[in-house]
Amino acid sequence: MKRIAVLNVVGLTKGLIAKNLPRIRKLAENLETTSFTPAFPAVTTTAQATYLTGTSPSDHGIVGNGWYEREDAEVRFWKQSNHLIRGEKLWEALRREKSDFRCAKMFWWYNMYSSADWSVTPRPIYPADGRKVFDVYAHPPGLRDKLVGELGEFPFPSFWGPRAGLPSSQWIADSARWVEEQEQPDLNLVYLPHLDYGLQRWGPDASEMGVEFEAIDRLVDELISFFVKRGVEVVLLSEYGISKVRKPVHLNRVFRDKGWIQIKNELGLELLDAGASRAFAVADHQVAHIYVRDDTIRNEVRCVLEATEGVAEVRESGFGDGIGARRAGDFIAVSSPESWFTYYYWMDDMVAPDFARTVDIHRKPGYDPAELHLDPALSLPRIRIASFLIRKKLGFRALLPVIPLDASLVGGSHGRDDVPEDEQPVLVGAGASSVSSAEEVFNYLRLRCLS
Repeated sequence: MKRIAVLNVVGLTKGLIAKNLPRIRKLAENLETTSFTPAFPAVTTTAQATYLTGTSPSDHGIVGNGWYEREDAEVRFWKQSNHLIRGEKLWEALRREKSDFRCAKMFWWYNMYSSADWSVTPRPIYPADGRKVFDVYAHPPGLRDKLVGELGEFPFPSFWGPRAGLPSSQWIADSARWVEEQEQPDLNLVYLPHLDYGLQRWGPDASEMGVEFEAIDRLVDELISFFVKRGVEVVLLSEYGISKVRKPVHLNRVFRDKGWIQIKNELGLELLDAGASRAFAVADHQVAHIYVRDDTIRNEVRCVLEATEGVAEVRESGFGDGIGARRAGDFIAVSSPESWFTYYYWMDDMVAPDFARTVDIHRKPGYDPAELHLDPALSLPRIRIASFLIRKKLGFRALLPVIPLDASLVGGSHGRDDVPEDEQPVLVGAGASSVSSAEEVFNYLRLRCLS
């Protein structure tokens, strides 16, 4: 039985390999490279759940990076319990065939309470005084202390936000090396998000991407060399490609104009009251789940969506009649290739909620890639950040409002499943050409591990 390392290089495509990543291209020339239609929606959590179960969102239930919980009447993004993914996981299937099979799951999502043998995921600590302390959650007990003792604290600000960059991917790569050296897992699942940051921040053709391509190309090459020297077979995988975008679409503002959105005034700022709204959108890159509480406006909601500039398609839910359907919207809006959906619902930036100008992936009722930017209208933003960090270290509670409300700054997005081949996810590995869909990645990896 082979030992396999799967390097999930987020945003990797055939087009980028051919034009911008010479070290990865050299590896690909000696193996097989295939691209395939992405999972739908083509977002991180849906793609990963599809790869690790071999089923669609209808069955595994991960219909996006977040969704509206109808019973709780709350929008929740970036939840972390592995129990949210229904169905048998890849390593569980392999244990049925080899009882002592062992898997490390390094920063793939839904990594808390996973049945993998080793798992690490970003997870801040939230003391009762309102502070947020950066940290990671790891299993088994003691793994976190060993990794931090060897590698230092996880560089959390570089995992997401205006400072997102290489240090987080480097730490994850180093942690994967550590687990390999200490434990020799049969399957090592390694998440490398670095490329995704620049592609969303500036777009795939931006001049700023030159140094980003070089950084991830070198990191991946070094990690491949490490695994190959230890007799571990390496597979490269990605979740989606990035499309260049120029037009943000504010569906909730459209719905507000129609009188369908309910707003709460809290301390002079506006909050979306999803549970009281007749219809609203949960935006997730180039896909939005549309939840309609009032059936009398259902047809009108669809007509309004279809007439909105930047909306290419409106689908009925399409997630079967099980867990996927219970979580998904009543409609799914898909943007045009050059557009993407914001969560914005306010009409005046003066009354935008306080979290809108901060990095806050859990409180926002939708995905916000503007969090990758510093507000260009701010004077001396680095000094503001330094002052915030000092106050935070001293134990004071503080707000860091440095995120712009100008969605036009975002240069790249993803989520659509109908994309050109050069924007499709890829699989690079021995026998990879046998894979033609996201669901087939599961069986490919299973067979590689058993061969």
